[in-house]
Amino acid sequence: MERRENEAQSDEDVHAVDVHVIEEDNRHFLEFTYKEILKMPKTFRRYFRAEREVIFYRKRVRGIRSCSYEARYRRHGYNISVSAPTLEELKKRFIEALHAADAEINAPKVPTNFDEFTQYYFENFRKRKVKPLTLENDKYRYNNHLKPLFGCMRIKDITPAQCQKLIDGFIDKGQGKTADEVYSLLNVIFKMAIAHGIMERNPLAIVIKEKHFCKHGTALTKEEERELLTRTAGTRYQVLYAVALYTGLRPNELYTARIEGDFIIAVNSKRKTQRTEYKRIPITPMLRPYLVDVDELHFPRIEYMRDKIKAILPNHKLYDLRTTFYTRCQECGVADVARMEFVGHSLGALGDTYTDLSDDFLLKEGNKLKY
Repeated sequence: MERRENEAQSDEDVHAVDVHVIEEDNRHFLEFTYKEILKMPKTFRRYFRAEREVIFYRKRVRGIRSCSYEARYRRHGYNISVSAPTLEELKKRFIEALHAADAEINAPKVPTNFDEFTQYYFENFRKRKVKPLTLENDKYRYNNHLKPLFGCMRIKDITPAQCQKLIDGFIDKGQGKTADEVYSLLNVIFKMAIAHGIMERNPLAIVIKEKHFCKHGTALTKEEERELLTRTAGTRYQVLYAVALYTGLRPNELYTARIEGDFIIAVNSKRKTQRTEYKRIPITPMLRPYLVDVDELHFPRIEYMRDKIKAILPNHKLYDLRTTFYTRCQECGVADVARMEFVGHSLGALGDTYTDLSDDFLLKEGNKLKY
């Protein structure tokens, strides 16, 4: 490479690297101006200056009037090879290749260990897709059923046989619902691992899982209703069970329940939209006597309510109070659309879009609940 004919250098050229020709192998030092150096990634600049700014290029002649220039750099994790018809274009392409390589080198590394990858998935993806309570339940199932078995393994080393043994273990114990939940969670973890390119096939693809038929709740008889409320009289549980029994709220929605005029307002936990949606349940003739002089609702941990109802009605669970409310709505002739509003069921995409039931209508239908 010829030296500059004009010895008066500009300010930016003062920082340029001296050019030396290595005649024996046709290699030359590639010269960068100060401005060009500033365009390089910050990390690379440190290496560049520490190595006294040495980048080699070769000139290849392809005929009398045709030549090209090639530059390579293979150190510090970079593996760059570019070519161009001119030295100016070569430097431009070299800097572009530096940025592309730097982005790849500094990209966050996706863990390949099962436990580390699952935590990565929960934190970066799962929590943005599901409700906080769903994520909490997912973590509970993971820590209890999956982490002890697969936590220390590389995710790509998990075999279908291991997964089959896990699912069969739940089925053999009669825990069909748990088998479904664990299978579903494991499946989304594997699918995410495939999407990240750290495994090729889903081990669950050949796992045989018996279909689990979910057993729905059983409504309390009217005698059982009275027994539950009588045996909790004089305690805060009576009001709380009355609210659960005469609103049909899901157990996880009880925390959000509040009194607002003639209605109980609570978060609808089953809606998948990004915004929080609420349900409005009228204070019915069955519930009103239990809310005299009550302005606020304070629910304890759901586990306490579950244990207490089990002690009073051994054949029932807390969710059965929701089933009871739904059943009484049907028995008392509450309009289907009102009942769906009370329990928080969707009317379908079109129904949800164009249906806006008035408070007067909901109160009228709620007043039918008197038995």
